[in-house]
Amino acid sequence: MRSLPLPLALTARLSPVVVLAAMGWALTSGPFAATSTTEHKATPTTGSGAQADPTPSASAVTKTYGASPAPCGSVTTATVKSLVPGAKTDGKEIPSTDEKVRRTCSWNALKGFDYRWLDVSFEISASDQVAQKSYTETISKKTGGGAVPGLGDSAYSVVNLTTQDKQQTREGVVVVRASNALVVVTYNGSDFETKKAPSTDEINKGAIKAAKEAVTALEGGKAA
Repeated sequence: MRSLPLPLALTARLSPVVVLAAMGWALTSGPFAATSTTEHKATPTTGSGAQADPTPSASAVTKTYGASPAPCGSVTTATVKSLVPGAKTDGKEIPSTDEKVRRTCSWNALKGFDYRWLDVSFEISASDQVAQKSYTETISKKTGGGAVPGLGDSAYSVVNLTTQDKQQTREGVVVVRASNALVVVTYNGSDFETKKAPSTDEINKGAIKAAKEAVTALEGGKAA
């Protein structure tokens, strides 16, 4: 197999600690700083349905989750192998200033010419109300997507295509609010031989699959 010099942007993407620390904690915007085209809604909605639940009364403060689950164990080994071929299945946890509140795990691999990256992040808020506000603010910055029914209390999915030097990358982001927790999954990929990106359907379904498993892990480790 012929060797292929990787773009500088990919080289940076393969250093998750540096990249994600610079970005805050888990919300990545794709491995290439380029023009982005939103191209997919997970489920068509009408009106403001994708914007989540009505804001509860400020006096009704509730808190279901007291800590984040171990993020690198939140997605099954089979799913990691399927979504990120060639990656170490135990993942790499990104350092956090407060692991009880915020934790992130990343998996990435270049197998042949196919590159895949998966992030799973958890953020525990002080109340459902705070988590709802964070959810609303997050999805307002990721327009063009749609609601994901039956996932958490509110869930939103969006897929974008970016292109740099004729190289395409497609990235899907799923944001879920489950009580006072926020779960964010980022999944993207590129083919460096054809310069094409995986299909919208592949990326969207992969991100939603990982998000469902992450929410299940959150619910299984419930502790207030």
